[in-house]
Amino acid sequence: MKTLKTPILPIGKTVVKSQGNHELDLEAICFFVACGFFLDSDTYWKDEVVLSPGTQYQLDDNHKIISSKKWFQWHYSPRNIGFDDTLREFTSLFETIVKEQTDNKKVILPISGGLDSRTQAVALRDHPKVHSYSYEYAGGYPETKIAQRIAKACDFTFTSFTVPKGYLWDCIEDLADINQCYSEFTHPRQMAFIDAFKGMGHVFSLGHMGDLMFDSFGLPQLSFDEEIAVLTKLLLKKGGVELASSLWNAWGMGGRFEDYFERRLRMLLKGIEIEDTNAKLRAFKTKYYVSRWSSNNLSVFESVHPVTLPYYDDRMFEFICTVPEEHLANRRLQIAYIKKNAPELAKITWEGQRPFNLNSYHLNKSPYNLPYRVTNKMKRAFNELIGKPYISRNWELQFVGKDNDQPLKKWLFESKLKELVPKEIIKEFYEYFKQKDALKYSHSVSMLLTLALFQERFHKKPEL
Repeated sequence: MKTLKTPILPIGKTVVKSQGNHELDLEAICFFVACGFFLDSDTYWKDEVVLSPGTQYQLDDNHKIISSKKWFQWHYSPRNIGFDDTLREFTSLFETIVKEQTDNKKVILPISGGLDSRTQAVALRDHPKVHSYSYEYAGGYPETKIAQRIAKACDFTFTSFTVPKGYLWDCIEDLADINQCYSEFTHPRQMAFIDAFKGMGHVFSLGHMGDLMFDSFGLPQLSFDEEIAVLTKLLLKKGGVELASSLWNAWGMGGRFEDYFERRLRMLLKGIEIEDTNAKLRAFKTKYYVSRWSSNNLSVFESVHPVTLPYYDDRMFEFICTVPEEHLANRRLQIAYIKKNAPELAKITWEGQRPFNLNSYHLNKSPYNLPYRVTNKMKRAFNELIGKPYISRNWELQFVGKDNDQPLKKWLFESKLKELVPKEIIKEFYEYFKQKDALKYSHSVSMLLTLALFQERFHKKPEL
């Protein structure tokens, strides 16, 4: 017998055996297709489950679950504490965690134009061995210029990357081996530079989860039904529910996929015993979305070097559960931390509020932002005219154009995907993407591509 205790938010996933036959869990796959991640403990298979966060398990010698008990329950227990005292506590906790995770190691720090990695840069500014990097899309916003200014201010070594068009086709099988086809392939852009990371350092310091922990959904107190509606909008991908419904019907599942989806959400949300709407949705998204989507993509980093994530530390979650919601809203703690401890970083453009920075972002409204918006719109229109469209999403570089179309069609139409998905559905959603609405149906195409790689990996024709 073996005892396993999972963190509040695990890095990666642990799959164990459960009861049932080794056959595809088609309901779970439909949810995966609709949202881009597997829900709760679901996997591709009925006899395999992922261990849940914050739980202690007893496993037998065959790695089957004997018993389980939650050791952590999400809660909202706000203390009577002022913002300044909260900031002092956050500063002490955050810098302690970062130091423990990176002390005496050569650190690799991805830097974006946002706040999470900038907050880490502040905590690491006196670390003697930090190699930072950033990337941008050719024809997109020059995010690496912001990152380079942050790195220079902190005296970090810096490397700039440009995401190449069509890189996915050279590494897609390697990526399938790494993430086990538990997330689609256009989000882990770090695959484009994976070989370059090998000589940069010893450990990654990653800022995942900061934007969810240190912000609020900004919602009033909602009814349970209204909370379900918000979650539905947050989780369902454009075009995803259409593909999931088509598969649900083709596989003869009975009823409607939408009803199954809502039933699962209701059951899980009822299990979170928090009254405050914003705190409840944060807990749900952390427990069921981040743990099965963001955490799965960490496997790409882990394939090169160990990863550290200060926002994944159990102490950080326990702290968050006691912080009044108004202190978390609008990124107040992170902004105040940066402004107080590294004011030079606060003066650098905040990409999400460009062209403003942490001192002036409150001016990102009319009429103050009109000159930038007008100039930016004119620049994009001109580039469109000369055949240089603005790129802001990875699928635009990996799926669009003749050079990408050939390998995409090969995987969709010449692989074992047709043993799982009817050919007419593959063709229908490919044509939707090509002829109808590329933005809406890019997710559908990406999920079909993921299932194609899954089929090739397992060489199994399901009994539908």
